[in-house]
Amino acid sequence: MTSPDLPAELKAALNARLEGLSRNAAAERAAAISETYRAGGGSGGTIRSETDALAYALARMPATYAAVAASLTALTEIRPDFAPTSLLDVGAGPGTASWAAAETFSSLHDFTLLDGNEALRTLALDVTRKSGRLRGITYELGQARTYLAHTDAADLVLASYVINEIGDAERDALTDAMWAKTNDTLLVVEPGTPAGYARIISLRARLIAAGAHVAAPCPHDGACPLVAPDWCHFSQRLQRSRAHKQVKGAEVPFEDERFAYVALTRTPVTARPSRVLAQPDVSKVEISARLCTPEDVVVAKVPRRSKADYARARRWRWGDAVVNPD
Repeated sequence: MTSPDLPAELKAALNARLEGLSRNAAAERAAAISETYRAGGGSGGTIRSETDALAYALARMPATYAAVAASLTALTEIRPDFAPTSLLDVGAGPGTASWAAAETFSSLHDFTLLDGNEALRTLALDVTRKSGRLRGITYELGQARTYLAHTDAADLVLASYVINEIGDAERDALTDAMWAKTNDTLLVVEPGTPAGYARIISLRARLIAAGAHVAAPCPHDGACPLVAPDWCHFSQRLQRSRAHKQVKGAEVPFEDERFAYVALTRTPVTARPSRVLAQPDVSKVEISARLCTPEDVVVAKVPRRSKADYARARRWRWGDAVVNPD
């Protein structure tokens, strides 16, 4: 399992950049960037300076990293033998997803990052300069679709919190372009909102029609059985550093990042387990858990008298892949 916390060398590199930076200025810029993002304008256009990039990294990098790390952990649980050597990070920003992938797969040695924001690219290159894992990355500056037409394919393609910033037609074109550059697996992570889920489901359906297969979180390649207002999303808790709390104006020492994701592969995945869709309800009589199974969404009830199954179900957590007891 990949830790949801930023790697020590990334924390150290960010802390070095924070020396002399006004926390108040960073907090103001982080608030402005977040407000624009929530309004649907995307974050890229509001990040123009070194202070902007650092404020964004402080405010969003920990949560984004945690969500990508959780998604990659789910992928490795389903495909434990997957050992990619090349990574393509689309809409890479400060390189968050690349760091998570490097922590997850020791086999990775070829990293290509794409993004159109110069300030975030500068920050990403700076914090990876002395990295033992991400030294010598290739970071292309420009629109993702333009560079995807000319870059090499990769074993693992990542797009985290990217497709929410573009329109439907461009999103479909980017989806097709990313899949064309995927040798093995494409992972897309989005905010865990109904809108984020809808974008994931649209991309999922489009690529299944193009021959892709779902590795995670779904235990099947069929249509999602959930019906509005329900939606599929997950949650990852992460610890906040003092700087993180200062920039976000928060007192609580942790944050719960909710996210939606899909991992799609070029080869069918066998023996896909069920997925826990919400935190199970544990009582002295039974454990009740909502599961997405290969057949449908079901509520599994595990009675206490079934001691082995009950003990196993007590360990279930929201987002886990599990074997549904009979």
